[in-house]
Amino acid sequence: MTGNWTVGQKIGAGFAAIVALAIVSGVVASVALTRVVDAKDDVIRRTSELLVNAETLRATIDRSISAVRGYLLAPDERFLSVISATGAEFAELITRVRGAIRSEEGRHLVAAVEEAQARYAATTGQMIDLRRSDAGEEVIARAFEDRLAPQAEVLRASIDAFKEYARVVLEEGRAQASTMASLATGLVAGIAALAVVFAAALAVALTRGLTAQIGTIVSQVRSSSAELQTAANQQATGAREQATAMSEITTTITELLATSRQIAGSAQRVAHIAVDVANAASSGEGTVGKAHESIAAIRQQMDQLVGYMLDLGNKSQQIGAVVDIVSELAEQTNILAINATIEAAGAGEAGTRFAVVADEIRKLADRVGGSAKEIRGLIEDIRSAVNTSIMATESGSKAVDSGLRHFSDVAAAFKQIAEQVRTTADAAREIELSTQQQATAVEQVNVAIASVAQATRETEASTAQTHQTASELASLSQVLMRLIRPPAATGA
Repeated sequence: MTGNWTVGQKIGAGFAAIVALAIVSGVVASVALTRVVDAKDDVIRRTSELLVNAETLRATIDRSISAVRGYLLAPDERFLSVISATGAEFAELITRVRGAIRSEEGRHLVAAVEEAQARYAATTGQMIDLRRSDAGEEVIARAFEDRLAPQAEVLRASIDAFKEYARVVLEEGRAQASTMASLATGLVAGIAALAVVFAAALAVALTRGLTAQIGTIVSQVRSSSAELQTAANQQATGAREQATAMSEITTTITELLATSRQIAGSAQRVAHIAVDVANAASSGEGTVGKAHESIAAIRQQMDQLVGYMLDLGNKSQQIGAVVDIVSELAEQTNILAINATIEAAGAGEAGTRFAVVADEIRKLADRVGGSAKEIRGLIEDIRSAVNTSIMATESGSKAVDSGLRHFSDVAAAFKQIAEQVRTTADAAREIELSTQQQATAVEQVNVAIASVAQATRETEASTAQTHQTASELASLSQVLMRLIRPPAATGA
């Protein structure tokens, strides 16, 4: 029956048989590869979620510790909000991780993390209560180092143990996926070998019936080989361009990775600088407090000086009253001396000596009166100087009060600067952590791009091999044409 088949029918039958075997091979290979890919995707997804959640747990605990430390240094309600938010976030992450764990070891590690977090949360509450009780800074610092810091280290260690477990699970999943891939590869190779054997047997069976009709097919093969060469050249050009683009992408990814690492280093340096600035601001706040106390002491001394000046004014008034009495006595004495002189003159020779004494008393009274006037002038000068000093002292007191208010504003500004610098330090630490995660992601992308570039280079090499095969096919078609038709017939 097959003796009456045409070349097309024979080739069609052989091609149909090969296509059927290829379909079976493709279905088997597709099912096997799908299972391998699904298993690998499931492993990567679960382990990636575990690793990401573990990293998030560690970042959450670090933010909680930073918030507790900030509250202990400066009791602000915002830190309590951060502590509460990190606790809720930690509980949500633990619930998510517990749902993704499928082994007893993983559940045990998650339980250890929960226990460590519970002890840490209880210690955090004790530290907050201790800070609210207005305990001394030294007591709070000692309690932090002796109680909270060890609990935090235990919690971090338990999270790190869980991260290591997630990495081990990832490696085991990769090994399992590699084993499944090897089995699938062996199955596909076996089916391919069976297809090759079947195709060879079919080729031997068809060779005897196709010899007379092969000339036309050889001509078609010759034109097809030329088209295949053209397509191979285009494919090779595209592969080279793709390889060049992949090289440029790899270079860009490498630069991006270096930039991410530089950003992480800069963020770390910014965090250190922020801590130094916070310490300097705290020191400046103490210095301003001391200056405030010194100015308050100056204000007290100036108040005492004003009291002394007022007392001096009162004493000068008392002296003025005494001088007025002395001046009045001098005037009375002068009048008495004049009267005594008059009486002595009326007494004749017997009152001459008494007149001399009265004249001397009058002169003494005149001098006392002049001295009293000079003393009164000096007292007025003293009063004027005292009043001027009191006014100057009051102006100085007002200036000191203004300085006190300015120092209070400066102290408040220093306190606000210290709080903002602490906030900046926390933000810099978060930026550093995010940049490190970004660098890790960029490294993974770089590895993937490198794999794609390698595949592109292999495609380019395969395209070159295809071009060479097309050239050889053209040469073989010419040889086959010479074998089928004699040179004379070919020339005709």
